[in-house]
Amino acid sequence: GGGKNNQAVDVPPFNQIELRVGKIVEVWPHPDADKLFCEKIDVGDEEGPRTIVSGLRDFYTQEELVGKRVVVVANLKPSKLRGIESKGMVLAASNADHTKVEVLEPPSSAKPGDRISAEGIDIKEYPLPSKPINPKAKTS
Repeated sequence: GGGKNNQAVDVPPFNQIELRVGKIVEVWPHPDADKLFCEKIDVGDEEGPRTIVSGLRDFYTQEELVGKRVVVVANLKPSKLRGIESKGMVLAASNADHTKVEVLEPPSSAKPGDRISAEGIDIKEYPLPSKPINPKAKTS
């Protein structure tokens, strides 16, 4: 009842994450956190680039990040990091002792806003998640 569609689609966990190609257009040090950068990242939104706060400051210079293409988790619930609202997350990987961190780089043919999937997963098969993911929620 209530006008809701009762046919629930069982969406695989990976498809609940909206990964998009982003291009970093501006970077500045977070004013209240010496390990954080604030970035304006073009992920194809009509409103223009979104602000994302990331912990990349120990691993990259501002110059290295401006113009860099990255993979962004685009459907996270906005969250304040030391007073600045972050509207997504830049995906990165580190070595075991966390002395080296590198951002994931999308394929060279991908444009800002393109959705990203993993091999063997068809993102067109499932609808985009209807509500943002709460990064603080317990999932299991």
